Amino acid sequence: MKQALKEAEKAKARGEVPIGAVVVDKDGQILARAGNRCEEDHDPTAHAEVLAIREAAHMLGSSRLLDCDLYVTLEPCTMCATAISFARIRRLYFGAYDPKGGGVDHGACFYNQPTCHHKPEVYGGMREQECADMLKAFFEERR
Repeated sequence: MKQALKEAEKAKARGEVPIGAVVVDKDGQILARAGNRCEEDHDPTAHAEVLAIREAAHMLGSSRLLDCDLYVTLEPCTMCATAISFARIRRLYFGAYDPKGGGVDHGACFYNQPTCHHKPEVYGGMREQECADMLKAFFEERR
């Protein structure tokens, strides 16, 4: 999660919502890392999770990231939860919970839907306060 937080800091420095994600293999080696790039790329799908999944899939030469884990600083939205499912991520670790936009433990609760084909193991609340504080400070600065 420490590396995901570093990616979130980089995103914040670029004026993006500070969310970071890291994909690791079964041995804990980092395959890909990313921070949000929605504003920079003019792309509403350029969430940290999606970007990291794309990079890891390209690196492995496969659309399936079997035996890979994803660390992300905020509970994924439904779009990202779906991408995580389609990529067959083994475990999802996230920091802050997102009652307004989350799609894992809040909102659509995508992994509990009958249309979900793959549910990763989910572990929320990792370094939760640190992740939440970064987001809160970012939005307070914008007001």
